[in-house]
Amino acid sequence: MIDQNHKCLLGCSIKAQPGHFYAVGVGPGCADLLTLRAAAIISSADQVISPQAKGSARSLALEVVQPFLDQQEVVCVNYPMSRNNKVTQQRWQKLAETVSENCRRQRSVVQLTLGDPLIFATSSYLLAELTAYMPEGNIHIVPGVSAFQAGASRFGEPLTLQEDRMTLMSATDLSAVAGALEHCETLILYKAGAVINELIKLLRQRNILSHARLISGVDQRDDELILDNLEDWQPVALNYMTTMIIHTGRRVWNEAK
Repeated sequence: MIDQNHKCLLGCSIKAQPGHFYAVGVGPGCADLLTLRAAAIISSADQVISPQAKGSARSLALEVVQPFLDQQEVVCVNYPMSRNNKVTQQRWQKLAETVSENCRRQRSVVQLTLGDPLIFATSSYLLAELTAYMPEGNIHIVPGVSAFQAGASRFGEPLTLQEDRMTLMSATDLSAVAGALEHCETLILYKAGAVINELIKLLRQRNILSHARLISGVDQRDDELILDNLEDWQPVALNYMTTMIIHTGRRVWNEAK
């Protein structure tokens, strides 16, 4: 899917187009990290779909975009993620049918997603299903600032230099994490909260715990936790959106050849 419809320069007027769908990244949790394009598309859309965690009455993504909402129809959708691929696909297929029907009625539809729509995002599932119902030219992706980018900015340490390799992955498979530590200079782990004790143990065994940084709920006000020293930290229950950045070393040019 190649989106050639966005031709934006600073100051130009961008609006959501009738019959079009937009997967919009809204950043990690703060309205001032939305891009100009994201704000313009959300402000001009007919319908805004926002994710809502199962069992929760709160939608963080919707809270983020409140300054840009006015007359839009807002729909909060629960996205229960199941390891049953068939059940999951059926759920997203049903939502894709609903979205495409709205677009056929010449409404513009936005789906919000925290961070970026293509990085561990629910948007990716919907995008995959929509291609069977809508012309590809009517499906758009508006990138957003990711949690690891916002978190890294707090520490002021480069994520990569020269020939460094950076790996982004889920922390849930500890054996895969251990292998990744051998093959990159910067390892970024999403979903680190659920396995934080095991991760700290692994990094301590590798003698690189002092090179790890932890970001939980970055830019989410009272939920935010930023740690640059995990050596003496006693783990506590963490936000689902917890990221760890681990620097294993640097590759200078003459060593990379």
